[in-house]
Amino acid sequence: MRLALLVALVALAAAYIAVLAHSIRKARARAPGDSWAPTLHQSLVGFVTNFFDSLGIGNFAPTTVWFRAAKMVPDERIPGTMNVGHTLPVMLMGLLFIESVEVETTTLVSMIAASIAGAWFGAGRVASLRREHVQLGMGVALLLAALFMGGFQIVGQPVGADALGLEGVELVIAGAGIAVLGALMTIGVGLYAPCMVLVSLMGMNPIAAFPIMMGACAFLMPVASTRFLKDEACALRPGLGLTLGGIPGVLLAVLLVKSLPLDALRWLVVAVVLITAVAMLRAARRTAPPDQRRL
Repeated sequence: MRLALLVALVALAAAYIAVLAHSIRKARARAPGDSWAPTLHQSLVGFVTNFFDSLGIGNFAPTTVWFRAAKMVPDERIPGTMNVGHTLPVMLMGLLFIESVEVETTTLVSMIAASIAGAWFGAGRVASLRREHVQLGMGVALLLAALFMGGFQIVGQPVGADALGLEGVELVIAGAGIAVLGALMTIGVGLYAPCMVLVSLMGMNPIAAFPIMMGACAFLMPVASTRFLKDEACALRPGLGLTLGGIPGVLLAVLLVKSLPLDALRWLVVAVVLITAVAMLRAARRTAPPDQRRL
């Protein structure tokens, strides 16, 4: 079954590449004079964020921070652009982690399937939201991500959580939880920290979060991204920069990096994410009609 999962992931990657190529052709046909080659800056965002994502830092929150600081992507298009751009690098991570990290196969497949269902419904909802609603959703999402990351830094990994799989009611609960996380991912909540918390609370070894999280993202992201591309709810050029820079970033992290002082870097990410969350919520308040400004 593990081999079948890997084969399915390769086939899904090929299908997603075809969908992405079709979207690029459509965009070029509408604006034949425009350049669709990503800038060096856009590719650098993909390289850096996916390099650290391979180490468990996460890439959605840092990408949101970078996009907003550089005014690279309109706020309402950030979720779609991140999903579309990070899909292929994350699929590469999924291949590497599913192959190399042990976890019970039924649990892995069940949680991946649940995350895909959550992402599909979440992407459809996010693509139809107004600008201020996306800003509000991302602001809340970033606050949640910062709380998850900060809490995990403080509490650490629970002692005695060493199971590599779940069954029965526990598997149903975990599947429902990761379906919600899959939906939240479409508005910018990174899956790593909450997935780590989820599997730990269910009594599993936190290391098992890596193939579950990477595998879930690898399967759910092309599903969500296909919907974002269909609804044209993303900025294609920065998204391509994330992809082209992200793939070598993943390979470099996996092949060359053995250890880094990540604790300080994670706390820095938490601080920056909190600042960005507040800025996003304030932007949502400014964007909303006067009679809806209740923040």
